[in-house]
Amino acid sequence: MRFLIVRTDIRAAADVDIAATWACGGRLRDETTTPEPRRQIVHAEDRDAALLLARALSTVGAVRSGKQRVKVLPLDEPALGWRAARGDRGS
Repeated sequence: MRFLIVRTDIRAAADVDIAATWACGGRLRDETTTPEPRRQIVHAEDRDAALLLARALSTVGAVRSGKQRVKVLPLDEPALGWRAARGDRGS
């Protein structure tokens, strides 16, 4: 399975926005509608390589200080989905 390793900026949120979101039960950040700005993107062919690259990107000063984050995202679907692993035929 291939993976995408992404280093992104963390968007700052005001205390008022956090409190309002907490009270309403909504989401403060929704990556599907407004993703965080990307700083660096790396591809890996397997999980071990992806984790090694993510560990290396985590040593960047901005990540260590909490201004950026590193994400590991799978690009391909696994060969056996959860239904196939359970023997479920979708009924």
